[in-house]
Amino acid sequence: MINCEVVILANGDFPTHAVPLSLLENAKHIVACDGAIANLVEHHVHHQDVVVVGDGDSVPDALRDRLIQIDEQEDNDLTKATRYCLEQGWHKIAYLGATGKREDHTLGNISLMARYFLEMGVEPLLVSDYGWFVVAQGDSDFESFSGQQVSLFNVSCRELTSEGLKWQSYPFHQFWQGTLNEAEGAVFRLHADGCYLVYRTFS
Repeated sequence: MINCEVVILANGDFPTHAVPLSLLENAKHIVACDGAIANLVEHHVHHQDVVVVGDGDSVPDALRDRLIQIDEQEDNDLTKATRYCLEQGWHKIAYLGATGKREDHTLGNISLMARYFLEMGVEPLLVSDYGWFVVAQGDSDFESFSGQQVSLFNVSCRELTSEGLKWQSYPFHQFWQGTLNEAEGAVFRLHADGCYLVYRTFS
């Protein structure tokens, strides 16, 4: 996984796995999406550099001094938080709490990773309690282990092949077509002419 410059905490399921918790505890900066600040308090996460980004409708009064209020409604709080990070010069961003609860929010947040990568220059890492998503473009190598579960999601590829996966990849047209693959060793390689998302499990 990449070394992140900042963690954005969304208001989905608060992480319980050791990997996302370690990212949260060791973050240089934390940006919470509006109501997610209450999760930090509830789970006793104390961090000197925490700000809240959003319209402020879910921020407790005691924490409003940490609020960066953005009232426009065209983008969601995750995108507002991402823009705030870019304004600070942070491009390597880990997203936690972006899955769980409402399925439409989960799907929307995952799909936003490609937008942030392609349109905003972000190096996104979306981490859940089960694994993590990264976005890549062109030919790339990915660390893995034998038996690791891997799923690929095509964004803009017309050509897509793989080495080191149990089943050969191709330029998938539907979300489900690249799911449930498996790594055969310590690395797998993708050859592509466009953008795609890669999901790997922790175990």
